[in-house]
Amino acid sequence: MKYFMSAPLGLVISFALQFPGVTSADQGPIVVTATRTAAPANRTLASVTVITREDIERQQATSIAELLRGQAGVSVINNGGAGKVTSVFIRGAESDHTLVLIDGVKVGSATTGTFPFQNIPPEQIERIEIVRGPRSSLYGSEAIGGVIQIFTRKGAGPLTPNLSIGAGSHSSKRVSAGVRNGTENVWYSLNLAYEDTNGFNSCTGDPVTFAGCATIEPDQDGYTNRSGSVTAGYRFDSGAELQGSFLRTKGDIDFDGSFQNESDTILQVATAKLTYAPLEFWDMSLSVGQNRDESNNFKDNVFSSTFDTRRSTASLQNDFNMFDQGVFTLGADYQYDEVSGTTGYVEDSRNNKGVFGQYQTHFGAVDLIGAARYDDNEQFGSEVTGSLAAGYRFRNRLRVSASYGTAFKAPSFNELYFPFFGNPDLDPEKSKSYEVAVARDESWGGWSLHAFQNKIDDLIGFDAVFTPVNIDEARIRGLEVQVDTQLAGCMVNAAATVMDPDNRSDGANKGNQLTRRPKRTFRLDVDRQFRQWSIGSTFVAESKRYDDLANTRELGGFGTLDMRAGYEVTKSWTLEASANNLFDKDYQTVEYFEQDGRNYFVSMNYRP
Repeated sequence: MKYFMSAPLGLVISFALQFPGVTSADQGPIVVTATRTAAPANRTLASVTVITREDIERQQATSIAELLRGQAGVSVINNGGAGKVTSVFIRGAESDHTLVLIDGVKVGSATTGTFPFQNIPPEQIERIEIVRGPRSSLYGSEAIGGVIQIFTRKGAGPLTPNLSIGAGSHSSKRVSAGVRNGTENVWYSLNLAYEDTNGFNSCTGDPVTFAGCATIEPDQDGYTNRSGSVTAGYRFDSGAELQGSFLRTKGDIDFDGSFQNESDTILQVATAKLTYAPLEFWDMSLSVGQNRDESNNFKDNVFSSTFDTRRSTASLQNDFNMFDQGVFTLGADYQYDEVSGTTGYVEDSRNNKGVFGQYQTHFGAVDLIGAARYDDNEQFGSEVTGSLAAGYRFRNRLRVSASYGTAFKAPSFNELYFPFFGNPDLDPEKSKSYEVAVARDESWGGWSLHAFQNKIDDLIGFDAVFTPVNIDEARIRGLEVQVDTQLAGCMVNAAATVMDPDNRSDGANKGNQLTRRPKRTFRLDVDRQFRQWSIGSTFVAESKRYDDLANTRELGGFGTLDMRAGYEVTKSWTLEASANNLFDKDYQTVEYFEQDGRNYFVSMNYRP
């Protein structure tokens, strides 16, 4: 499909120009990730996308990858179906340049430096906030490309149960159930989910050249996931609030590999947060959390290895409301990572201490946000990052803004200490990013354009003897476009990204396209509700990418169309069906790792 990105911007802009009729809220959704404080999305001076529980249910999503792929500035790769390694790139930065939070807690594997998106089922998610652009000035390491925060299901309102039972292609089965309840002082939510699929042959590797999975195993690579989450909160008479959450998923994964082909995984996140206002202008919060990421690996049912990483965090944040002159935030973070298992690391733990400050203010139609942070890491020393953003709101609801930010990524334990591989002398990867944006709320919806450049230095590459070293550089320029509107009673959401992820390292690969990043992506969601029926579709298109630094192994561009429909059998029971990759497009996002062809899923859902 070489033609598909020839006019995405024109298509998006045509929606903006042709179809009036829907009113959009001036303030937009309230988000907390962009500034670590609750604020309307269009006042954060950031490029933000919010995926709500309603969006998840409407799209009938069965994975986070389905929700994220094609969103503005976001590309997703997958190693062969459900449960397989899934990586997210924001604005062309590395996959480990995406910071992930769950209920405010920084999560991820200390060994790989990435987050296992494949292990979080949508049934456990209340909301996802995607913030594009550097946020190290607020969160520290990893936030070079952006931040994704996942919020687990929350309790509110009268006692309300939910239930979903479904089946589909590859003998797939999904069951989930939950209950939520809440009063002015007490709230809770409990959710359980089970998923099982036979899968398909995920890899067609080459054992001669050791490409892909380096083996030929023409079998079905299944996946089973069991998950549960609970959240609860209590509001005291003094106004203080205590809330906590617990999420645990357990996955059993079959894949193709010459050394390992089975894994049992555990992802566990526990959080607790106390908020209190000592004075009318002073809001204070104290939060603690722990993230556990574990895998037990096997080859043909014979034990091979164990990796177990734990990340413990604590954060104290103070927000001072400066008498209608703005909000001043001052806080401190503590992080402790530790690694255990069958692999002996030279160092198996490290801590990081960080302090940060931010000031948000406005006068007249001008908005200003500035932030700075100091991190002291036990392994590499100190790092200072900062950001500054300014915006102007015209009377015709047009908004313009510009921002600058620095960010860094601390090396992972594998890069530093893996036996016979790691390099303990590695420095953090660093970036400088610029962005300009224009957006407007229209009577028919809204639109935004964000142009950005991100220059990343000291990227970790490999020398002649395959030792990781700080030798690579990258410059990524791009443009994001988002439009939300209505057309003939349909809700229409469109996003397009055009970028140049340029390898700037010295040597033969200088000027090449960074691996596994497409230059152009486009996503279009169209949904309509009428009487008892709902119908919708998602079209995602991505241009070609390369699977190697030399740009010799090309992965062709593709476009996939997903269709969905729902019928309200009763007020509370809904029958839903989806057909994904409707035209059975054969494509790969990682060389040798196939993506699913045409597939379907049918479910019965109880949502009173």
